[in-house]
Amino acid sequence: MKLDLKLIESPFVLEVRNESGISIKIDATEKIGGKNKGMRPMELLASSLAGCMSIDILLILQKQRQEVTFYEVTIDANRKDAVPAVFESIYLVFSFNREVDLEKAEAAVKLSHEKYCSVSASLNPQISIQTEVKYQS
Repeated sequence: MKLDLKLIESPFVLEVRNESGISIKIDATEKIGGKNKGMRPMELLASSLAGCMSIDILLILQKQRQEVTFYEVTIDANRKDAVPAVFESIYLVFSFNREVDLEKAEAAVKLSHEKYCSVSASLNPQISIQTEVKYQS
């Protein structure tokens, strides 16, 4: 994996581009002079966890012939009030359409988090990661 990160606007607006040419913007908080033109690095990290797990979960459910027509993950991440401001906890709520068997969905979430997700495996084990599986509201 190779990525290219460049400063595209001072003081902190960055762009990251992958080998396929897909890019995202990163920016700092306005509190320190950011311009709110991109996601914060910690937002990307929490999103990466949800995205990595989602690919696993959807693949597992697809193999189990579960028809997923609605899928959403709500992420609630809390950080320490310290430097560095690391994650203390990440709470992920996975919502599915009512045709999905929730027991199968819960098993897929557990498998992803504990076995398959590379992002989950890369995070500090001191971070409390909790999950909930439910039907869409």
